[in-house]
Parts: sequence; structure tokens; C-alpha cells
Amino acid sequence: MQKELLRMENIVKTFPGVKALNNAAITVHAGEVMGFMGENGAGKSTLMNVLGGVFPADSGEIYIEGKKVEINSIHESQALGVAFIHQELALEPYLTIAENIFLGREIKNSLGLVSKDKMAEAAKPFLERVGLTVDPNEYVGRLSIGQQQMVEIAKSFSLNAKILILDEPTSSLSEKEVDVLFDTVRDLKKQGMGIIFITHKMAEVFQLCDAVTIMRDGEFMGSRQSSECTDSELISLMVGRDLGNYYVRTYNEPGKVMMEVKNINAGKRAVDCSFQVRSGEILGFYGLVGAGRSELMKAIMGLDPMDSGEIFLNGEKIKEHNPMHMQKHGIALVPENRKTEGLLLNSSIKFNMTLAVLDKFIKKLVVNTKTEDEITDDGIEKLHIKTPSSLVNCSTLSGGNQQKVLLAKWLATNPKILILDEPTRGIDVGAKAEIYTIINNLAKQGLAIILISSEMPEVMNMSDRMIIMREGHIMGELRHDEYEQERILKYAMGVSNNE
Repeated sequence: MQKELLRMENIVKTFPGVKALNNAAITVHAGEVMGFMGENGAGKSTLMNVLGGVFPADSGEIYIEGKKVEINSIHESQALGVAFIHQELALEPYLTIAENIFLGREIKNSLGLVSKDKMAEAAKPFLERVGLTVDPNEYVGRLSIGQQQMVEIAKSFSLNAKILILDEPTSSLSEKEVDVLFDTVRDLKKQGMGIIFITHKMAEVFQLCDAVTIMRDGEFMGSRQSSECTDSELISLMVGRDLGNYYVRTYNEPGKVMMEVKNINAGKRAVDCSFQVRSGEILGFYGLVGAGRSELMKAIMGLDPMDSGEIFLNGEKIKEHNPMHMQKHGIALVPENRKTEGLLLNSSIKFNMTLAVLDKFIKKLVVNTKTEDEITDDGIEKLHIKTPSSLVNCSTLSGGNQQKVLLAKWLATNPKILILDEPTRGIDVGAKAEIYTIINNLAKQGLAIILISSEMPEVMNMSDRMIIMREGHIMGELRHDEYEQERILKYAMGVSNNE
């Protein structure tokens, strides 16, 4: 084991009414990738914010390279060699790569003026270390999310970082970009950097991390070597309870066809797409990033323009095609991004949960608060949303509970067909298991469910049938008893399954 870069012990942090951290701890060595896991609300981000200088700890000790330190600001944290790359990247899109790397530390010429040429030249070795072959004078806003992450990591080199915190770094990346990121992390490891890799994805821990630290309810639950533990052991540490079968499915005999779409065309996003879904059935949609799954559903819902095609509900062709009309016909789409497309985070649970059904409790400008409360209470109870009150803002909830509010919002419309776009993205394993149970129960009640997911195990374990898309085309359709990972990937990558 190489030298210890970081040790945090007995860290306590209290906010008004909430003890966010209670004896939290983490240790990282040089040349080590430390996975960092726990349910939403476990205190991972709070502990990293203490290390990153966002706010100070109430008590506890922090040692960097064996020396006890105090961190009271972001500047102090950076000066000690800590770089924190947040899930929401903190780059300026209208500045160049070089300008972002040296923001606040601009390089000047002999006249005291900022020199773009000198900054571009100085940025090159940092970009080379992360394998980013892009002109330093390129504007950041023109880069992909994966490339922007590499700029953030390059910036950490310019700050002489020894400890790198990556918060859910793969959440918005394509599979190819994930591979590039992982290769970069492995290179950083060889260079002796200590990396804290925050993730909800179990596979990433076993694929990339040397060890993993688990937190629960603000407390340190233990560390394990990745090679010496199982996913069930890690889940048990995270949730403190047995999840039983992680994926919950009771396969039912599907009923009648609820929706059939024929020859849908929407530019390159959807090309000649046809499929049907039945009551009580979960139809999975899988594909790599950019396959067109979400775009196809948005076209069906009338959110995006549709060039041609036909949609049949209960055997009858739809004549009017817009979101309001589709909703009235019993179709609900739970969007992929709950923060930008699904919820108003600075509004209450009640406001969000009833926003799609205002006509149920508002008549002639008179608000029936009893009905409004009944709708809200029913959603909170049925989906087991953890909250002290329906009046708290959604921004205060964990990711899993935000996702449940979003689901409750659309279930309040009493849909017959429910489209779920990445319903478990960015939530912890405990919340995922609860969402799977809810989806399974909805299918048992006879809803026709379309499940879009980038996680192959999720689609394989939760769906009755699977449609695989690539570049706007439907490449194949498989029944549950035909699922094979290699076969699915061949369809997704455009490789013939006859080869």
C-alpha cells in the first residue's frame, strides 16, 4: 500500500434540525481509486463538501499526507491539493478551454494584459495528460460532456491536485466516453493521484475501484477491498436491510393491445418505427446513447414534431396529435431529467404532484383543497415518499424521493399507458428496488408500461419484451426468454446477429 494521502475521522456536521454527518470517515492512499457509495441522503456529498471547503465541519480531524489540517474555504482546499469535480460541471461555456483552466489565475504578458496565447500554450501539457486532443482555444460550450469532464480534470492538474473527487462522473456519458474516462482515471492512478469515485453503479466499483467506502445515515459503515466483497454485501451495508430480490417482477399474461404505432418518422430521430404494447406488459426499450428511444417517445406524445406515421389507442386511430390530447387518451410520459423536465424543484411536493391534474380540483377558479390534499396524500402513501410534509420543496428530497414525486404526478392522471424514461437514473440501490416494486405492481394492475433504460440489466430483468434501437431505427425485438447480453449488444451496435 502506498502512502496515505487523505484521512478524515469522526467528522460531524449539523444543519438546522438535521445531523448530516455523525462520525463520518474516509481514507485514501496514493495510487488508489476509492469508490464511495451510499443511499441518497447518506452524507457522501456533505462529507466531500467538507473536504472541498464548501463548508467547515463542526468537529473531527482531517489529515492530508499525514499532516492535520483545517479547511475553511474552497481556496484552502485547493491549496492543499484537493480538486472536486461536481456532477454538474462548473465550466463557463462561452470561454475557451484555456480560459476555463486558468480562470481566476489568468496568465499575463509583460504589459500586464491577459495573454490568450500564453494560456493556450500552458494548457497543452495538462490536456495531454488527460488525452484530450482539442485546440485549447476551442470554446467549452462546443465540447461534449465527456470532453468537458476532461477539461475539469486538466484544470485539477493546473492546481497541482493530489486528491481528485469525481461525483457521479458517468451519469451523462455515452459508453465510449465512459471508457475514455476510466482509462484516464487508471492513468491518474499510475501517476500516484488518490481518487474518490462517487457512484451509484455497482458495476463501476468492481470494474474500476481498488476499494469502496460505504456510508449510511451520515455515518461511516466500513471500507472493503473491491476484490474481496460482493454486491449483496455492499448493498447490505448501504441500506441496512435485505432488499430480497433486487429486481422485482411477477410476469403476467399480457392483455389486449393498448397502443400500436405504425411507421413513425421524425427526422433522423425516429425512422419508420413500428411497435405495440399490451395491458399488463412492460415493454423495454434499450439502445446506446443517441439511439433515439427518448426522441421516438417524445414524437409519439406530440412533444416533438412527427413527419409521418399512425398511432392507434385501443384500436382507434388518433386524429389529434398533441400532448394534451395524448394525456386525455390515457398516456403519460415520465421524462428522463427530473430536474429540468419533470419537477419544479423550488416548489412544494403538493404543487408538483397536482400540476398535471388541476382540472380535478379547480372549477371556475374555485380550489377544492380537500380534493387537492387527497390526491397528494394518496401519492405519498402509495409510493412511500419519505417527507415530513407535502408542503416542503422538492429540492429538499433525495433523488429517489424526487423520482417518486415525479411518478406520482403522472399516476395522478390515471394513465392506461405509462412511458418511463430512465426512471432509476441517479438514485441509490434502495430507492431503485422500491421503484422496481412500484413498476411491477402497476403492471399487475393492468397498465401498459414502456420502460426506457440505458442499463441493460434493468431492461433484461424488468421487461416482458425488449425493443433495441440504433440511430433512430428499430434493430430488433426479443421476448424475455430470448434475452442474451451479446445478442442485445449486437443489435445496439448494428452488428448482424447472424455473424
